[in-house]
Amino acid sequence: LLAACVLPTAVAQKAPDTAAALSIVQKNNCLSCHAVDSQVVGPAYREIAKKYHGDASAPDKLFTKVRNGGAFVWGEVPMPPNPNISDADLHTVIAWILAGAPDK
Repeated sequence: LLAACVLPTAVAQKAPDTAAALSIVQKNNCLSCHAVDSQVVGPAYREIAKKYHGDASAPDKLFTKVRNGGAFVWGEVPMPPNPNISDADLHTVIAWILAGAPDK
């Protein structure tokens, strides 16, 4: 009985830290090319979440894409590399995006 109560808690994913993610995207100028729910230069964060929904490799793919930059996934405008965002901050933002970029 104890295992039945503890196991679901152990495998449940931690909710993304929305306030931290929003702070990170603001201070790193991510919002100059992206928005939560509409395309700017790059895709909306919620469109990214839809595209990668159910893809277990998405966090690693997006980490590499944001860190190194890339092109031709969402159009012809390349995404520049972002080497100055810390790994921890990048993981926070990616978790938030993949959770659907919640506002709360």
